[in-house]
Amino acid sequence: MPTSRENGEAPVAAQVIQVPHYWEEAKIELMKRDRIMKKLIPQFGDLHLVGHSDPFTTLARSLVGQQITPKAADAAWKKLLLACPKCTPSQVLKAGAEQLSACGLSKRKTEYILDLADHFKAKRVHASQWDQMDDEAVIAELVQIRGIGRWTAEMFLIFNLLRPNVLPLDDPGLIQGISVNYFSGEPVSRSDAREVSANWEPWRTVATWYLWRSLDPAATPAASDTAPGAPAGTVK
Repeated sequence: MPTSRENGEAPVAAQVIQVPHYWEEAKIELMKRDRIMKKLIPQFGDLHLVGHSDPFTTLARSLVGQQITPKAADAAWKKLLLACPKCTPSQVLKAGAEQLSACGLSKRKTEYILDLADHFKAKRVHASQWDQMDDEAVIAELVQIRGIGRWTAEMFLIFNLLRPNVLPLDDPGLIQGISVNYFSGEPVSRSDAREVSANWEPWRTVATWYLWRSLDPAATPAASDTAPGAPAGTVK
């Protein structure tokens, strides 16, 4: 599992693709317990969740991508990396609001990115300890940063910390996946989703990932930073 460095200042490294250590065990257990997973999982062969190794970069990119199309998010992110090639908290703070806004970020998103960088620089978040903290403790720290709500924090748990048992009930892709695969397309409540997911524990992340893929079979794990479709209310 990738771990953050103490000072949060590590440069962005090349993505190392690895299979989460629990993935094969989770697949076997889910296929034994759940008739839908038994049909769904084999459709995607050896594909698996791909994590993002640097906590600051993962969160910054998530903030950049909120409430805009993937194409627009990619364009803004590339401009930000031109301004801040190492994408460290210090470099982002040095760039400042004017340079970040010139990357195509709104005033609010610029403020969010700077607040994120300030939290990391001042060590008001314990990034070096997140891999040892439980899910809710990590979420509690992350939501103190401007622009990060529970959904963004849960995506971080999945894609950076590779936590195996995350159920992002605010994610429309998960709810749609449950609707299509378990309820023949009928509307699904949060209560319905919890009931279905009870059979997945402690591998709810894995089941969620396969439901995302069921909605977009052409997508590979590396093609998306998060899930198909962020909820509209991710910005706070």
